[in-house]
Amino acid sequence: MSETKRRGLLVEKDKELERIKEKKMKEVLKVLEEKRKMDSKVFHVTDSNFDEIVSKNPLALVDFWAEWCMPCRMIAPVIEELAKEYAGKIFVGKLNVDENPATAERFQVFSIPTLILMKEGREVERIVGCVPKSQIEACLKKYVK
Repeated sequence: MSETKRRGLLVEKDKELERIKEKKMKEVLKVLEEKRKMDSKVFHVTDSNFDEIVSKNPLALVDFWAEWCMPCRMIAPVIEELAKEYAGKIFVGKLNVDENPATAERFQVFSIPTLILMKEGREVERIVGCVPKSQIEACLKKYVK
Protein backbone atom coordinates (compact mmCIF):
# COMPACT_ATOMS: atom_id res chain seq x y z
CA MET A 1 0.00 0.00 0.00
CA SER A 2 1.36 3.39 -0.91
CA GLU A 3 2.18 6.00 1.71
CA THR A 4 -0.41 8.40 0.29
CA LYS A 5 -3.16 5.78 0.42
CA ARG A 6 -2.19 4.83 4.00
CA ARG A 7 -2.32 8.48 5.12
CA GLY A 8 -5.69 8.86 3.44
CA LEU A 9 -7.04 5.87 5.41
CA LEU A 10 -5.67 7.32 8.65
CA VAL A 11 -7.35 10.65 7.94
CA GLU A 12 -10.64 8.87 7.26
CA LYS A 13 -10.29 6.89 10.51
CA ASP A 14 -9.61 10.13 12.40
CA LYS A 15 -12.72 11.73 10.87
CA GLU A 16 -14.80 8.69 11.78
CA LEU A 17 -13.51 8.79 15.37
CA GLU A 18 -14.40 12.48 15.58
CA ARG A 19 -17.94 11.73 14.32
CA ILE A 20 -18.31 8.97 16.92
CA LYS A 21 -17.01 11.24 19.70
CA GLU A 22 -19.37 14.03 18.65
CA LYS A 23 -22.34 11.64 18.57
CA LYS A 24 -21.46 10.27 22.04
CA MET A 25 -21.02 13.77 23.43
CA LYS A 26 -24.47 14.75 22.18
CA GLU A 27 -25.93 11.66 23.84
CA VAL A 28 -24.22 12.45 27.14
CA LEU A 29 -25.40 16.07 27.02
CA LYS A 30 -28.95 14.92 26.34
CA VAL A 31 -28.86 12.57 29.37
CA LEU A 32 -27.46 15.35 31.57
CA GLU A 33 -30.15 17.77 30.40
CA GLU A 34 -32.86 15.20 31.15
CA LYS A 35 -31.39 14.68 34.63
CA ARG A 36 -31.30 18.44 35.22
CA LYS A 37 -34.96 18.68 34.23
CA MET A 38 -35.80 15.85 36.61
CA ASP A 39 -33.86 17.50 39.44
CA SER A 40 -35.58 20.83 38.91
CA LYS A 41 -39.12 19.67 39.41
CA VAL A 42 -41.18 19.34 42.56
CA PHE A 43 -41.85 15.70 43.37
CA HIS A 44 -44.99 14.11 44.76
CA VAL A 45 -44.24 12.78 48.24
CA THR A 46 -46.52 10.26 49.94
CA ASP A 47 -46.76 8.35 53.21
CA SER A 48 -45.29 5.33 51.44
CA ASN A 49 -42.26 7.04 49.85
CA PHE A 50 -41.43 9.74 52.42
CA ASP A 51 -38.82 7.78 54.40
CA GLU A 52 -37.06 6.54 51.28
CA ILE A 53 -36.93 10.04 49.79
CA VAL A 54 -35.55 11.79 52.86
CA SER A 55 -33.02 9.05 53.55
CA LYS A 56 -31.64 8.97 50.00
CA ASN A 57 -31.43 12.77 49.60
CA PRO A 58 -28.92 14.56 51.86
CA LEU A 59 -31.17 17.65 51.88
CA ALA A 60 -34.91 17.50 51.29
CA LEU A 61 -37.44 20.31 51.53
CA VAL A 62 -40.97 18.96 51.91
CA ASP A 63 -44.00 21.21 51.55
CA PHE A 64 -46.95 19.88 53.59
CA TRP A 65 -50.02 21.30 51.87
CA ALA A 66 -53.66 20.74 50.86
CA GLU A 67 -55.60 21.54 47.71
CA TRP A 68 -58.19 23.67 49.53
CA CYS A 69 -55.57 25.77 51.37
CA MET A 70 -55.23 29.25 49.84
CA PRO A 71 -51.88 30.06 51.52
CA CYS A 72 -50.59 26.71 50.17
CA ARG A 73 -51.62 27.75 46.68
CA MET A 74 -49.98 31.14 47.14
CA ILE A 75 -46.62 29.62 48.12
CA ALA A 76 -46.71 26.92 45.41
CA PRO A 77 -44.98 29.06 42.73
CA VAL A 78 -42.19 29.86 45.20
CA ILE A 79 -41.70 26.15 45.86
CA GLU A 80 -41.47 25.56 42.08
CA GLU A 81 -38.87 28.33 41.75
CA LEU A 82 -36.81 26.93 44.61
CA ALA A 83 -36.87 23.47 43.02
CA LYS A 84 -35.36 24.95 39.85
CA GLU A 85 -32.86 27.20 41.60
CA TYR A 86 -31.62 24.49 43.97
CA ALA A 87 -31.77 21.61 41.49
CA GLY A 88 -29.13 19.04 42.29
CA LYS A 89 -28.55 20.53 45.74
CA ILE A 90 -31.89 20.08 47.49
CA PHE A 91 -34.70 17.61 46.77
CA VAL A 92 -37.99 19.52 46.76
CA GLY A 93 -41.25 17.68 47.29
CA LYS A 94 -44.87 18.28 48.16
CA LEU A 95 -46.92 16.10 50.49
CA ASN A 96 -50.70 16.50 50.39
CA VAL A 97 -51.80 16.20 54.04
CA ASP A 98 -55.34 15.12 53.11
CA GLU A 99 -54.03 12.20 51.05
CA ASN A 100 -51.13 11.37 53.40
CA PRO A 101 -52.27 11.94 56.98
CA ALA A 102 -49.81 9.51 58.61
CA THR A 103 -46.69 11.51 57.75
CA ALA A 104 -48.38 14.80 58.62
CA GLU A 105 -49.37 13.35 61.99
CA ARG A 106 -45.93 11.86 62.58
CA PHE A 107 -44.34 15.29 62.10
CA GLN A 108 -47.13 17.02 64.04
CA VAL A 109 -48.11 19.27 61.16
CA PHE A 110 -51.09 21.17 62.54
CA SER A 111 -50.99 24.22 60.24
CA ILE A 112 -50.38 24.39 56.53
CA PRO A 113 -48.42 25.22 54.59
CA THR A 114 -45.57 23.78 56.62
CA LEU A 115 -42.15 23.45 55.04
CA ILE A 116 -39.82 20.97 56.68
CA LEU A 117 -36.16 20.82 55.72
CA MET A 118 -34.65 17.40 56.30
CA LYS A 119 -30.90 16.83 56.47
CA GLU A 120 -29.77 13.22 56.28
CA GLY A 121 -33.25 12.07 57.26
CA ARG A 122 -33.70 14.40 60.25
CA GLU A 123 -35.72 17.56 60.54
CA VAL A 124 -33.43 20.59 60.86
CA GLU A 125 -35.76 23.49 60.03
CA ARG A 126 -39.50 24.15 59.95
CA ILE A 127 -41.32 27.10 58.43
CA VAL A 128 -45.05 27.46 59.01
CA GLY A 129 -47.29 29.67 56.93
CA CYS A 130 -47.04 31.55 53.68
CA VAL A 131 -43.72 33.34 54.03
CA PRO A 132 -41.60 35.31 51.57
CA LYS A 133 -39.19 33.44 49.34
CA SER A 134 -36.29 35.28 50.99
CA GLN A 135 -37.14 33.74 54.35
CA ILE A 136 -37.14 30.23 52.90
CA GLU A 137 -33.89 30.89 51.04
CA ALA A 138 -32.21 32.18 54.21
CA CYS A 139 -33.07 28.87 55.83
CA LEU A 140 -31.83 26.81 52.87
CA LYS A 141 -28.57 28.72 52.51
CA LYS A 142 -27.52 27.60 56.00
CA TYR A 143 -27.31 24.03 54.69
CA VAL A 144 -26.30 24.37 51.03
CA LYS A 145 -22.57 24.46 50.48
